[in-house]
Amino acid sequence: MSHGTVRLTRKGFVGRVALNRPDVRNAFNDQMLEDLLEIFTSIRDDPGIRVVVLTGEGKSFCAGADLHWMKRVVNYSYEENYEGSLNLARMLREIYACPRPVIGRINGPAVGGGTGVVAVCDIAIASEEAVFAFTETKLGLTPATISPYLLKRMGERNLREYFLTGERFSAARAAEMGLVNAVVPANELDAAVDAKVEMIMTGGPEALAVSKELIREISERSLDENGPYTAGVIARLRVSDEGQEGMNAFLRKTDPRWVGEESRMKDEG
Repeated sequence: MSHGTVRLTRKGFVGRVALNRPDVRNAFNDQMLEDLLEIFTSIRDDPGIRVVVLTGEGKSFCAGADLHWMKRVVNYSYEENYEGSLNLARMLREIYACPRPVIGRINGPAVGGGTGVVAVCDIAIASEEAVFAFTETKLGLTPATISPYLLKRMGERNLREYFLTGERFSAARAAEMGLVNAVVPANELDAAVDAKVEMIMTGGPEALAVSKELIREISERSLDENGPYTAGVIARLRVSDEGQEGMNAFLRKTDPRWVGEESRMKDEG
């Protein structure tokens, strides 16, 4: 599936979503926001995809806002700016809430809004060549729409420093602050991503989706509310077909049906 600005390809149960504007370092425009939203909406209900790898074509991950788009935005009314920013918020929320695990393959620089896309990934693995920055204040702006996800990842202390200074920071520093999970040499990036994909594929698809929902929900509830909520989650999974399969496979000392399913699919193909 190709939308021009974003491309979705498949290999077994793995979907690869690539920002596809390498000539402008995969910078955002309004079309890319729409394309990303549409692709991740389609992934939500696609049982043929169990893990998503999100990356950028070329040498950059995402350079933030496209210059030509910004030239138009300068003349937008408040209402037009609000709607455009809301589209960015919708896209980020769709990736963040995607029921499939999303692994960010951060192959190069991620600036401004690009860091927001990094932050909504479940796991982000960066090349040593990646650099990051929040440069909005230098334009008289602020990284408002991406801030909720960056706060979850990096914490208030780090956002105060890097939102206000706008200075660039390395992949190693991004890992220290929690924006990315790991940093590897560029020639080891694919192997590191593949290793995470293989680990995730050993989990039940429903259990993975519920685990993502669980993490979102418990952070928004009180401890008193979380007791009944979490008890209901685990009880529901235990009696589900997938939970029954997983527990019985463990007791039999065999693999559950979803382990090795991709290999069997390739053999049948």
